[in-house]
Amino acid sequence: MSKTQKLDLIAAQLSDPVSVSGTMRSFWHPQAEMQKLFDEFSENTITNYFFPYGIAPNVLINGKMHMVPMVIEESSVIAAAANSAKYWAEKGGFHSEVLSFVKNGQVHFTWDGPFEALHSGFNELERQLRKRTSGITANMEQRGGGVISMELIDLSHKLPHYYQLSVRFDTRDSMGANFINSCLEEYAAGLKDYAESTPGLSGWNLEVVMSILSNYTPECLVKVWVESDINCFKDIDSGLSGEDFVRRFEMAVNIAKVDVNRAVTHNKGIFNGIDAVALATGNDFRAIEASGHAWAARNGQYEGLTDIKLENGRFEYSLTLPLSIGTVGGLTSLHPMAKLSLNLLKDPSAAELMQIAAVIGLANNFSALKSLTTRGIQVGHMKMHLLNILNVYKATDYEKALAVEHFKHHKVSHKAADEFLTALRNE
Repeated sequence: MSKTQKLDLIAAQLSDPVSVSGTMRSFWHPQAEMQKLFDEFSENTITNYFFPYGIAPNVLINGKMHMVPMVIEESSVIAAAANSAKYWAEKGGFHSEVLSFVKNGQVHFTWDGPFEALHSGFNELERQLRKRTSGITANMEQRGGGVISMELIDLSHKLPHYYQLSVRFDTRDSMGANFINSCLEEYAAGLKDYAESTPGLSGWNLEVVMSILSNYTPECLVKVWVESDINCFKDIDSGLSGEDFVRRFEMAVNIAKVDVNRAVTHNKGIFNGIDAVALATGNDFRAIEASGHAWAARNGQYEGLTDIKLENGRFEYSLTLPLSIGTVGGLTSLHPMAKLSLNLLKDPSAAELMQIAAVIGLANNFSALKSLTTRGIQVGHMKMHLLNILNVYKATDYEKALAVEHFKHHKVSHKAADEFLTALRNE
């Protein structure tokens, strides 16, 4: 079917096909070439789906100021990041470093022979496999990346006859999924050929199950943190001393370490920021989240991703997590807004973008915990959510202006907004 035929078919499933079709068409890009580009990103596309594109200003990282683009539909996330960025910019900003930059993938296979028979010739096998992918890896190697290492892993104690060829990669500024998968599929074919052609191995059966990168990247790590004297928090809340605030904040962090219910929400707040930067720069936020959640469970229990250290009157709050993110290839090169976002960030390397995204995650988390341990989360969040509530009740611009002024001094809720609008309209 053509795009129009698909759209008409879908619209016909609903009660008002003409209105539905008109709504969907209204989201098409007015430039045909641009719309064609969007249509080709995915399959069976019939229209576009808009998300807000906002900016968190004043994000000071390692002494360098950034205006960070964020794409997210949730109220108060960008405001929270901006608030946290402003707060810490006055105290030296955020600090960050990339701890490691390695990605990995595996050829998963079964082998009914002895592991040692296969492993004994591994040096020759690795030489053949590297030669087999020399055409694929040449450009990456010119940029300083490529295949770092290979290893045969015996996992037959977990699944009968199950083994892996595990490969570590440096993909430079690319997220590298297509590069890694292309290499792995060649390695799979090479592994099969090696087993069938090598004396002493051909009598045993080797079957490749699958070849795929891992989105869990525990060797692609970034750490970001903020630090200050504890007495710097003396004015953070009118009802708490600086010491009391830090004590409550530390307890909140520790609760996320021991209670999975809190840990999931704690980490969701971190990914509010990280995902928003990933979307704005054309990166795969789903892979980023999956890796981050696996890392949160690396000790056998799902835990909060942040750490706090209080020593000698100093406060240090940090976030360490795996973050595989790219600045070349994929949507980063195709989507005009992704390219604009990277330009706005002064065309960062992948390592620099890792740090920026992680900082925004920590910024959102700090703002959330600051609110939770002082006045509560709903006071600020619901004020940011007010316009969404007013839009539900189809408030006019005049009514919105009066409502915004009214709720500067009153608690926001759906019920309160409904009552305010009802009274205003009755007048």
